[in-house]
Amino acid sequence: MANLSIEVGGLKYPNPFVLASGPPGTNARVIKRSFSLGWGGIACKTISLDNSKVHNLVPRYGKLRWDESDRKSVLGFQNIELISDRAFDVWLDELADCKQAYPDRMLIASVMEEYEKDAWVEIIERTQATGIDAFELNLSCPHGLPERKMGAAMGQDPKIVEEVTGWAVQASKVPVYAKMTPNITDPREPAQAAVRAGAAGISAINTILCVIGIDLDTYRPMPTVEGYSEPGGYSGRAVRPIALRQVMEIARACPDTIISGMGGIETATDAVQFLLAGAHNVQLCTGAMIQGYEIIEGLCEGLSKFMDDRGFKKVEDLVGKSLPYFTTHADLVERQLAAKRERAGEANRDEMWQGNIASETDSLTAENEKKRDQ
Repeated sequence: MANLSIEVGGLKYPNPFVLASGPPGTNARVIKRSFSLGWGGIACKTISLDNSKVHNLVPRYGKLRWDESDRKSVLGFQNIELISDRAFDVWLDELADCKQAYPDRMLIASVMEEYEKDAWVEIIERTQATGIDAFELNLSCPHGLPERKMGAAMGQDPKIVEEVTGWAVQASKVPVYAKMTPNITDPREPAQAAVRAGAAGISAINTILCVIGIDLDTYRPMPTVEGYSEPGGYSGRAVRPIALRQVMEIARACPDTIISGMGGIETATDAVQFLLAGAHNVQLCTGAMIQGYEIIEGLCEGLSKFMDDRGFKKVEDLVGKSLPYFTTHADLVERQLAAKRERAGEANRDEMWQGNIASETDSLTAENEKKRDQ
């Protein structure tokens, strides 16, 4: 049976599956339950120093289905949920409790703060005292709190990404990952900025800004809160091709950097594709919300079977295996022309060979007929 354990930047995961920051890691109770089910790591719901400024709404989710009669046929998922609205001190106690209960599992603290060095230093120093294994800097939440220059408002500016990541790295004693926004023209630039600042790894991607739909009876956008709405974060299987492309591009642009890949992963097959595209481990949020946290059993079994069937002994053997096969359109044109020339050359050689054989056959036939006549 394949060995699913993997060491990523000095952190030893029993398997490469991590519950991504969001509702699945909303408090100690669900974090510990998820660890008990077998998840290799968990990134808690994003926390900040002052929860009094966080106001979550109801409703805050919207679903796009390919079959409206089937409630489980979810193609895409939108949320306008903010970061955790629970008190920071409560989180510190709960993170310490979770790490003590499951010392062999990787507990990642997702943190977000305003554009102030002192705030970032404080949240890093106080949170790492709980014993967490790594930080994930939320520089990518696509909605909510832009007026405080938080989330994607930071992550879309490579200069700010480099500065803020530098603050966190200097204050942290554990690895720091920067979580990237997909809502940008070139995902490589902020990733490279975070790496320059000393980030141990890159997490990608966060959700894509979207409008899930409009109610045709009321003409109101969804999810509708008191008759109004706002664009929110899009996730689920529909975003997977976009996430794969961005993970691949970041992996090629930052070849010596750890990548934690996410975006629409629901099956072991999905996860394998991210590993092949350069991710060292994978994160799930929407998939676990829709299918249940018990999905981890099928993920591990599916990955193990894939590796056994194809002779892979370690998860590391999959990482980046497909990267050499990505190139440019111009290169594809040249490769196709070269292949056509080669095939044409082979065809000419075959034609010449067949012609020579035919000529020799004709000569032998003529000679035999001459002998027979004699």
